[in-house]
Parts: sequence; structure tokens; C-alpha cells
Amino acid sequence: MTASFTDRRRVVLLAVPIVLLVIAAMLRLPNLATRGTWDSDQGHDMLVLRQFVQDGVIPLLGPPTSIGDVHHGALYYYLLAPAAALTGGDSPLAVVFLIAVAGIAAVLVTWWLARDIAGPVAGVVAGLGMAASASAVDESTFIWNPNLIALSSAIALAGAWRAWSTGRPRWWLVAGLGTAITMQCHVLGVTLLPIVAAPLVADARRRSVPGERRAVLVNGLGALAIIVLAFVPLAVHELTTDFSEVQAALTYLREGGDPNALNPVLRFFVIGIRVASWPLTGLITDAPIAALVAAAAVIALAILAWARGDLQERQAARWLGLGLVWTAGFLTFASPSLATVVPGLPNDHYHAFADPMVFTIVGIGAAILWRWGPGFALRSAAVTPGRILVVVATVAFVAFNLAHQPPAVHRDGGFPAADAAAQRIISSGGNELTLRSIPDFKSTEAYGYPLVRAGASVKVDGGSGPVTDPVGSLVVICDSLFEQVVGAPCGGSAEATVAPPGRYGDPVDRFEAQPGRTISVYRGAFAKR
Repeated sequence: MTASFTDRRRVVLLAVPIVLLVIAAMLRLPNLATRGTWDSDQGHDMLVLRQFVQDGVIPLLGPPTSIGDVHHGALYYYLLAPAAALTGGDSPLAVVFLIAVAGIAAVLVTWWLARDIAGPVAGVVAGLGMAASASAVDESTFIWNPNLIALSSAIALAGAWRAWSTGRPRWWLVAGLGTAITMQCHVLGVTLLPIVAAPLVADARRRSVPGERRAVLVNGLGALAIIVLAFVPLAVHELTTDFSEVQAALTYLREGGDPNALNPVLRFFVIGIRVASWPLTGLITDAPIAALVAAAAVIALAILAWARGDLQERQAARWLGLGLVWTAGFLTFASPSLATVVPGLPNDHYHAFADPMVFTIVGIGAAILWRWGPGFALRSAAVTPGRILVVVATVAFVAFNLAHQPPAVHRDGGFPAADAAAQRIISSGGNELTLRSIPDFKSTEAYGYPLVRAGASVKVDGGSGPVTDPVGSLVVICDSLFEQVVGAPCGGSAEATVAPPGRYGDPVDRFEAQPGRTISVYRGAFAKR
């Protein structure tokens, strides 16, 4: 009887992660070619990867950030390079597939972390939460550097917790690796560093035996070495470019950062809600009531775990809860733009490193509630108010997120729409092209990549004002999202500012390539003087 029960328990324990992985895969892998957005960031990344795997041009910097000429870490490209190499950099789908696999793996690591802290119920709730989360699914379905940090930060947190809870200092190397990847994939990933470092310091301080303390410090230094090693490409770049990244960062700081930012108290409040609610209910402006409820639930569950959990649960709740407070506080000053929601410009992904913390806190709180309250027997299973609450809340969460999953085809059509636009550009303008963007601060790479991929020779005109000497046909790409900045609407007026009718005449083709993106082709415009 006991052996049979033990066998069934083992089967269940083995089945849970498998089921979670299946759910995560079923929600992330279908329609992967069309679900993700396609814009300048994605085009830029694919162009860099294509040059990397085809021409051997090793990137020393990662993607550009939103603060001037500062860049993220190059390790992001190194992680994606194996997928890009399979097709010579000519298949965004291969790269997106790797990102989706990373999102699926993040579910498994988060399940393992929550389960190790508070048992099977915590693992199921945390793992199912990340598996079904519409935000987590969205993070897994398009090319963008923040979309890898849910996995890397989960690895960092799991490594740190394992080192602390088991007393095995080698786990700090795992924590260091996860932290390094997080910091490389997004500059705001540095927020995670103190969250991982705090238990490392505490682990060293609690060791009374000198040899044990030395082992912790040695492995801690090893973790730091991993982080430093990840910045070697940046160091090489800085030493060969007169420290251009440092100068760009200093210029941004001297200019005062974001002059339109809200006051710090209000920023902290808004950013705190976004950090806590994003993985549970998505963009705060899409479902404000749900976001407030989700944030309140996370706070309540953290307090519950802090006050009513066992020793291990209390330690984890204090660590992760203070980690979320630190995250909101740090981002209040490091990224004030997060306090403002601009439709069409997603940035909640920037703090995806906090997603595993949120899901783990929810899992720990659910495990404590599962044990709460007097119950009655129902078919050999105890039914308590706490268990009813956990089941109802979990079902409601899953239902909400299943109803808000990313559509099968992104509203901008994804890469297939951009690729079709590239074919049309070549058909009307030929293979020798000069690209110009409106506004001029936005990259042309959303179409530059599919054009290069199709064999076109592409020159980018990055100036302001009218284009003077285009090579081949002039292609003007206008984004209506910035019409107020430009001061003229796309479809004629905005294009006239860079291709005056008296000089370039009418375009041979003008079409809406993707919603809000108008492309005008002036064939042989260079000949008109």
C-alpha cells in the first residue's frame, strides 16, 4: 500500500513539469512565424546576426538602447547566433524558435524554484502561471533582447536560492551566469545584481568555519568573474573607439535624462504596479482594474508568506519581496519613462527579469493558503477555504490570460508582411536602393533586412531634410506613430519634406506595407535636378 502510494506520488511529481512544458509549448510554438511584431529592432538584430554568421563580423555591442547611442551587451547576439547559423541568418523564424524555447525553459526553472522553496503546490501555481501568462507568451514570440531575460533571471534566482538553502557554494557560479546574461541582454538587468549579491553576502557572513566561508567567497568571486568576462567585447570596443559608449552615457546624463518624467513618488507607484502586474495581467492600460488587483494580490501574498510561512518560506518571501521593492525603486530613477505608457511602444519587457520573482511569490503564497483553514473530507481529500481560494484564483488567472493570448497573426503582419513589402519595393524600384526614414531618428532596418535578404543593394540615408544624392531608387519609409513629432501626416505631406515634388516628382509606388507604415518608391529620382 505504502509502496503503491509512493509510486503514484513519483509519477505525479514527474508528470507535473512535463504537463507544464506541454502547456507552455502549446501556447508559444503555434503560428510562430506570424505572431511576433516586426519593426526596426527586429530588422537590426537580424542584420547583425546575418553579418555575424555569414561574413564573420563579430559584434562587440548589442542592440541600441533608447538612451542615445548607448547599447546593450553583445552576449545577446552570441546566444542567438547558433539559431541564425542554421540558415545563414536568412530565417527570423529560426531565431524566434530559440527565443520561444527559452521562454518554455523559463517555465521549468520557475516551477523548480517555487517548488524547492515551498513545495509542490507552489511549484504548480508558479509554473502554471508563467506557462499560461499572456505576457510571458508574448515575450517568447518575437525577436527582442529583453525576451531572453525571464529565463536568465530565473536561472540566477534559482542558483542563488540553491546556494543559500543547500549550503553548496558552487551554485553561486550558476547564479553568476544567469545574472551575467540578464545584464547583457538589457542594461536594466543590472537591477538584478544586488538581488543576487545580497544572499551571497549573507551566505558568507553566516559561515562560522573559515574554510566554508572561503569557499563561498571563492565561488562568489568566480560568479563576479563570469559577469566581468561577459563585458570583454564591450571593453574591446571602448578601447578601440575612445570610450564612445561611456561618452554617450555621460552625454545622456548631462542632458538630464527624461525631462518629461513624473515626480519620483508617482513614478515609484506606477512602476511598482507595472512590475508586479505585467506578468499576471499584461499592459496596465489594457486592463487597469485587473492590474491593480494583481499588484495588490502580489503584495498581499508576499506579506502572508513573510508572516505565516515556515522559516524557508519567510526567508524567500523577504528576499523576493524586497527584491521587487528594490526593482521598482531602482527603475524609478534609472528608467523614468516606464511611468508613462505610450501605445505601440512596449517597454514592460525591460523588467522581465522580475517576472520569476512575481510568479514565485504567488506560488509561495498559494502554498501557504493551501494549508490554511479548517476543512472537511471530500472523497479522501480535505477541502479548506484556502484551497478553494487557490483553485478559484488560479482558474480565474488562467482564464483571463487564455482570453488575452497574442493573436495568430500580429496586427502589423510580422516578418511575412515586411518581406512582402520588400518584394514589392524591388519590383517597382529595382535592386539598387536608398532608404530614408520618417522620422529620421528611426531606423530603416525593418525593411533593410528583408531587402538585403532578397539580394538588393541597400544604402541608408541617415540625414535630416531633403535627400540629396540617392543611389538608385529612393525608398521613403514613414511611420505614422510619429506624425506629431514630424508635423505632417504620412501619405504625401511627410514624404514631401524629404523628397520634394519639384525634384522627385510623384512616387512610382506608394502603399501601406504594415498598419501605420507607408512606403513610397521614387524610381530613378536621383536623375531629376
